Amino acid sequence: MDRSIEAALADELAIRALVARYCHAIAERDDAAWAGTFAKDAEWQVFGQEARGRDAILSLYQKLTTGARWVVQVATDGLIELAGDQATGRWQITETIQLRDGRPMINVGRYHDRYRRDPDGKWRFARRDFRFSYTGPADYSNPATPPDGWQRDS
Repeated sequence: MDRSIEAALADELAIRALVARYCHAIAERDDAAWAGTFAKDAEWQVFGQEARGRDAILSLYQKLTTGARWVVQVATDGLIELAGDQATGRWQITETIQLRDGRPMINVGRYHDRYRRDPDGKWRFARRDFRFSYTGPADYSNPATPPDGWQRDS
């Protein structure tokens, strides 16, 4: 096999593993592992809010998950485009949530990502931009229109 093909396959697998680590860290409530998937100067946009820098991203994440007893996020249909030590990607996301009061909730949408290989050789998120299609009760009874300030995927 051509070395460049091997390198591209290795990079794509590393990015797929990055997304998997992100999802598993959410389910395991491992905030440190979750934050570690982001570059130190990364950006995260979710539900009309944006955070820059790993510490600010972690703070926003903790604020958003305060009301949840548990969250399981599943990422599927990942599309990755490599460009040397940088890449872009898109992922379909389904998040199943149980709120602290026991109510079920679901978020459905997609992430638009930028990745980069950091100096330590590890791939991390440089930017994650969540564009939702639906958020609300698990029976999909909410309208498909976003609340004010939230960006819906089009």
